[in-house]
Amino acid sequence: MKARVHVMLKDGVLDPQGAAVKHALGALGFDGVEGVRQGKVIELDLADGATEEQVGAMCEKLLANTVIESYRIEML
Repeated sequence: MKARVHVMLKDGVLDPQGAAVKHALGALGFDGVEGVRQGKVIELDLADGATEEQVGAMCEKLLANTVIESYRIEML
């Protein structure tokens, strides 16, 4: 069983990596990009029977800084 966790900065939190990517894309001639938000994807290989609630607990305790980040879980 697998789970995929998408972690992104919450709206309103400054994203310097996203700003750097936006600037670099503009320098490469991609003028239509109005904003970039940088995030991360964590893929977990889990034992059979693992639950979304357990993955949520992992996110709350380690995988995401819930003060400034939000997360979304996909059970695969």
